[in-house]
Amino acid sequence: MASSPRAPFRADHVGSLLRPQALLDARQAQAAGQISAADLRRVEDESIAHIAARQRDIGLQMATDGEFRRLLFNLDFLEKIVGLQQRKVAFDHAFQHGHGEDDYTPAVLGTVAPLRHANDITVDGYRFLADTTELTAKVMMPSPSFAHYRGGRDAVDPAIYPDMDEFFADLAAVYRDEIMALAAAGCRYVQLDEVHFTFFCDPALREALIARGDDPDTLAKTYTRLINECIAGRPDDMAITVHLCRGNYRSGWVAQGGYEPIAEQMFNELEVDGFFLEYDDDRAGDFQPLRFLPPGKTAVLGMVTTKSGDMETGDGLKRRLDEAAQFAPLDQLALSPQCGFASSTHGNDISEDAQWAKLDLIVATARAVWG
Repeated sequence: MASSPRAPFRADHVGSLLRPQALLDARQAQAAGQISAADLRRVEDESIAHIAARQRDIGLQMATDGEFRRLLFNLDFLEKIVGLQQRKVAFDHAFQHGHGEDDYTPAVLGTVAPLRHANDITVDGYRFLADTTELTAKVMMPSPSFAHYRGGRDAVDPAIYPDMDEFFADLAAVYRDEIMALAAAGCRYVQLDEVHFTFFCDPALREALIARGDDPDTLAKTYTRLINECIAGRPDDMAITVHLCRGNYRSGWVAQGGYEPIAEQMFNELEVDGFFLEYDDDRAGDFQPLRFLPPGKTAVLGMVTTKSGDMETGDGLKRRLDEAAQFAPLDQLALSPQCGFASSTHGNDISEDAQWAKLDLIVATARAVWG
């Protein structure tokens, strides 16, 4: 794999891509017992090789596998952690659309045994992608907060973890083992998809946390320490970023509110290299929180929406970058879509042509702005 500048890049993307019809058909056929798991793997491999080439041809410096081996961006990873299982209760925060609430509610995880990293989860997928492309291969994984936030203390069996510090220590150890396994395999770009920090920015969701007995500000500090422990000991040349997501399922969303309640603590205390921030509509607030971005860290601004095919313009993106540069140096900014295009196999309400056109626009705009 060719060497390249350190991630995150001026033109980057969050990760997931719309699944091609051939892959959707193969996954359905495998679930119905019509083809084998090996047959499905071959279709996945072919599909990933195709999108890796497409990302190269657009001019990106990084590539992802589009999460083509996953049904959901988070559960396919989390359920491979020994000791975590789905509970029978549903998460009580509904996804919102322009036409109202979605009837989909995410699963809640709970502990059924001490948490343990029994097998590598993302390493094989990384190796295939890295062998397929000369670009920097990026690996995405759900933030460790998914193992706690949705159920809170009630999801952590006190018979297994009477002390919550032990739970968080074991959870961090699982992630450290996975990240170090990726490092040993050659991976130098990892992204944690963090949804719950944005929930701390939403007044209604903050009230829901308080009602169940949690303090949002304390929990934000707990998750900051947790992430720092997860990534401790990584190689100096491994870039770690965090994507701040407000929910992304079939173009729906959960949280709203600007980053002001978390920005100072998050930007300064999270020991990561960059932050993917959603800035595609007014739910994200203004750019003022960027004033807290410290030297040496990058804010990747998700100004291009993945929730619809409505196309942004290069001039419009440049104007917004100029606005953001009033609060953080332009040299510490980058550009991306606001989220993935398909956090589940369903994908967002957008066509593949529009998906690639938006990525192409991001690359062209980044070249015009930063050279």
